[in-house]
Amino acid sequence: MLINAENLLQYQRCKRRPFLDTHGDYNQRVVTHELLVKVQQDKIAHQQSVMENLEYHQPDYPRKNWQAGAAATIELMQQGVDFIHRGVLLANYVDKYTLLSRPDLLVKQPGKSWLGDWVYVPLDIQLGKRPKQEYQVVAAFHAEILAALQENIQQEAWLILRNKDSTYVVDVDKWIPQMLEILAEYVQMIESPEPPEVFIARQKCNLCHWYNHCYAIAQSQEHLSLLPGVTPIRYTQLQALSTTTLEALANTSSSTLENLIGFDADVASKLIVQAQATFSKQPLILPYPVAEEKLTFTAPIELYFDIEAQPDLNLNYLLGVLVVDRQANSEQFYSFLAETPAQEELIWQQFLDLVWQYPEAPIYHFCAYEFDTVKRLARLYRTPNSSVQPILNRFVDIYEQLIQSVALPIESYALKAIARWLGFEWRDKEASGAKCIYWYDQWLETSDRTLLELIQRYNEDDCRATRKVKDWLVNFFQNEYANTVGKN
Repeated sequence: MLINAENLLQYQRCKRRPFLDTHGDYNQRVVTHELLVKVQQDKIAHQQSVMENLEYHQPDYPRKNWQAGAAATIELMQQGVDFIHRGVLLANYVDKYTLLSRPDLLVKQPGKSWLGDWVYVPLDIQLGKRPKQEYQVVAAFHAEILAALQENIQQEAWLILRNKDSTYVVDVDKWIPQMLEILAEYVQMIESPEPPEVFIARQKCNLCHWYNHCYAIAQSQEHLSLLPGVTPIRYTQLQALSTTTLEALANTSSSTLENLIGFDADVASKLIVQAQATFSKQPLILPYPVAEEKLTFTAPIELYFDIEAQPDLNLNYLLGVLVVDRQANSEQFYSFLAETPAQEELIWQQFLDLVWQYPEAPIYHFCAYEFDTVKRLARLYRTPNSSVQPILNRFVDIYEQLIQSVALPIESYALKAIARWLGFEWRDKEASGAKCIYWYDQWLETSDRTLLELIQRYNEDDCRATRKVKDWLVNFFQNEYANTVGKN
């Protein structure tokens, strides 16, 4: 059986996925997510941009005939070519396993090996912006196999990341021992009759083709990983206490948790209230909510603001504002859209012109991105501070107010999860911020205006969802404080 670098990469991200890839029912997989396709395309484009000026060789062999690929790679290494793209390196491992290494590049360097007065160093080209552990473990995997093949003691491995101006040198003395431990764990997991326990970590799981399968299992078990605030580290601590059900966590004392790794007094008390809210299926006020006078309020005119961006282009291409005039009982949505990246400055000015028409109106948004982006756009386009600071002073982050005040019986504090719990629905069921990135890229390639219409509709729904959450939060606390006063 082959073990390749991708297997180790995925195992570090999720111990369950490689087991399912090896033993699972492929009928339970879902179609590859559009965003994952885009990520794969972006990675290929990044690799091509790094290698565009290199004269490299690639081993010629029948598809998936790894023995032939290894022989062709060794022949190129013996010839002493400067760069080998996607060379094939093989090594025997315990029992029935063969290690397969295919680094993006093998780079010729001065040194001593059986090849001659040169050695090769593996180089991987990754799309990430920092040298994550998973990248360095994979680089160590390549280095270990290559060193054995070359019969040289000196091991090196390199990474080129999104900022391709420099090469990151991997500390192989540190990472090879860890890689070997992970490799041994991987083999043990593959040989186990049962898959590792399910754990839903949304940022890592959402693009996985096994997500629906694992999520259904987690839901059926009421798994604690579905509870906001339960991280892998905290779950391990809860397991040690045999606190692995909602009811058990809801009935736990915060003093039992607050000195454990990953907890403190604040985290412990919030997590227990979160479990109580989920178990009881009703919202609960947190132990230390935002003071009543600091909570959001209803204003005569309110603005709801949401941005769509394309991170790869460092572009904010849509600034959407919903203007709600409660006195006139009217509302109007404004969609400032950059049809090309060059129009970002234009829509920035349009946004400023609009919000200055309502100098007293609070500007509601969800999470910090809008606030941070307005500051960045102001710097980028040299907008006077006198034109920007009064706007920033009116920003109200509904997300921050909510998570500091109340626990909801939901699995995530993303805008979609909260608004849908309140009964709000997006008009396009499959729309998301990630899909908008994909749609905007497609717009730039195809000029299909229906894609822009989808994005604008999604952005408007985000603004309306923010309003839904804000109105609920105001009403909830008005009722809670009214009840408190009534009881007194």
